[in-house]
Amino acid sequence: MKKLKGINLGGWLLMEGYILGGRNIPEHFFKKSFQDIYSRKELKNFERSFRRVFITEEDIKRISSWGANCLRVPFNFRLLEEKPYQYSREGLMVLKKLIKWAKEARICVILDLHASPGAQNKDWHSDSRGNALLWRDKGYRQRTICLWQYLAEIFKKEEAIVGFDLLNEPVIERSRLNLLKGFYKRLIRKIREIDKNHFLFLEGNVWAQEIDFLEDLLEERVYPSIHFYHPLDFTFNFRPRYFYPGYVGREFWDKSTLRKMLEKYHRFAIRNKTKVFVGEFGINFRGGYFGELNWLKDCLEIFEEYDFSWTYWTYKAVASSVFPDGLIQCIENYSWIKREGPIFGWENFYSLWRREKRKILASLKSKNFIENKAIIEILKRYFLKK
Repeated sequence: MKKLKGINLGGWLLMEGYILGGRNIPEHFFKKSFQDIYSRKELKNFERSFRRVFITEEDIKRISSWGANCLRVPFNFRLLEEKPYQYSREGLMVLKKLIKWAKEARICVILDLHASPGAQNKDWHSDSRGNALLWRDKGYRQRTICLWQYLAEIFKKEEAIVGFDLLNEPVIERSRLNLLKGFYKRLIRKIREIDKNHFLFLEGNVWAQEIDFLEDLLEERVYPSIHFYHPLDFTFNFRPRYFYPGYVGREFWDKSTLRKMLEKYHRFAIRNKTKVFVGEFGINFRGGYFGELNWLKDCLEIFEEYDFSWTYWTYKAVASSVFPDGLIQCIENYSWIKREGPIFGWENFYSLWRREKRKILASLKSKNFIENKAIIEILKRYFLKK
């Protein structure tokens, strides 16, 4: 596998609350509430308008100009599946347009199934309202397989796509781990009947942390993928005023601590003669006053040392005090962001869309977002390392 160094396009083909300045409610719940107020027709108009302005060809050119060679593109199965086993031409056109932009910018794409039918974990970013039904109902697993077969058939000859990230952050009880393993095995076989060329990335269990069970699933062009946000209270700023290096809770964190955590994945790679892909890592930026840049540089140096590929989370977001924020950030406090509350971020669309849709859409354009130059400059140095 060639060394991949890139950026995630989070919040675009699966809308996330914190990326849009609000609560982390599932995308389908937000859209149902929007539809109840405005109609199904207006919801479709909203979806098209949002996708048109949030990420454009200029964004892809900008990312390419930084030196990144890869885009990881999280998407919701609902982008493509209008009804079970019935696929949306409009959603497919969105992916094809992105791939065209990427090809022209000489940057490759990883398609990441961030929200599967039924949901692969209980979190909002799998478009779940608290249940991981993928592991309870084989019908959802069959729909997921058919969705990947559909995409494999369409993109099997597409050179701008480097691979498919089959399932973002699955979470299943360890006692039922064979169900996840068997599902991956079947998914690989079904895709390979169609597409023998693209890389397939298998994420570990428990939010892409535990990968040992993947050992006998690995084969040519099939790679393990992890996510790395440790220590979470610091990187996500869940508990303010932690410093790095320094104590987070009762544990001291520095580069040696990070290396120790990542070493097990390096050993796994050596043992299995494979490469590790860090599909997500990132940090909430607090002006650099708490050691965020030190954490980022230490992670990247260890990734280089261990020969890990990686994509940073995420490209674009409303600036907030928690969760990894955007390389470009919306600092303004628009009427729909409304940081003073009592309703925050995207849920303000419910009341404002009818009279302020033009202003909302204009505000979502990247020209109104400010580059986080401190983090971008560090990433650029590592993008260019061979």
